[in-house]
Amino acid sequence: MANAFLFLLLALLSEIVGTVGGFGSSVFFVPLAGFFFDFKTVLGLTGLLHVFSNIAKLVLFRQHIEWPLIWKIGIPSVLLVIAGAWLSNQVQFQYAEILLGVFCIFFALLFWWKPDLRLRPTNANAISGGGVAGFLAGFIGTGGAIRAVTLTSFGLEKNIFIATSAAIDFGVDLSRSVVYLRQGYVQGSYWWYLPGLIIIAFIGSYIGKKLLNRVSQDRFRKIVLFFILLTGMLMAGKSLLKMW
Repeated sequence: MANAFLFLLLALLSEIVGTVGGFGSSVFFVPLAGFFFDFKTVLGLTGLLHVFSNIAKLVLFRQHIEWPLIWKIGIPSVLLVIAGAWLSNQVQFQYAEILLGVFCIFFALLFWWKPDLRLRPTNANAISGGGVAGFLAGFIGTGGAIRAVTLTSFGLEKNIFIATSAAIDFGVDLSRSVVYLRQGYVQGSYWWYLPGLIIIAFIGSYIGKKLLNRVSQDRFRKIVLFFILLTGMLMAGKSLLKMW
């Protein structure tokens, strides 16, 4: 019972931080949940949490969605998340998480050091970034940092950033959850977590929105970079511990 409470508490904190950061809770939830469950169960629970989390964000931020980016980033994300989710049951790629962690660390430090540096907001970057984010979300459970990198290049206002990210993520997480469930990633003994995760999704998104209203645009960008750096360190560190 103590472990269940701690797990749900960490899920709530991940949801709050993910909402403020704008890239969803999975970048924190996946590494932390790995201390409680096996990898496939983590993938299944993450997908289900995010489906409800993104519904909550779409309700709270629905008027800020940037629709043109939905099609450019969302379509390749949904197509490749299905491939990644299917592949997660076929291949064991032990270095995937550490590579993503190193990328997040490099990206955050680079943009903190050179705050005026921007990726080019091109269709090619939107499509390729969306595809990579979707594939990694399906394969290792988290691609939000890559999607944050892609969306950041378009210089979106913070509410538009979160709303657009949530709309893309909803399609991604609904698609991968179907694949995960068909592959039996969430066993019957874990279904009782679902009501708690649904409540956490809405409460965490609401608290995150309230906190976001108190943050300036410049500080918001720094928060995003800090969370990406922290996420990268968590993922890389956890992967190295497993290897040792």
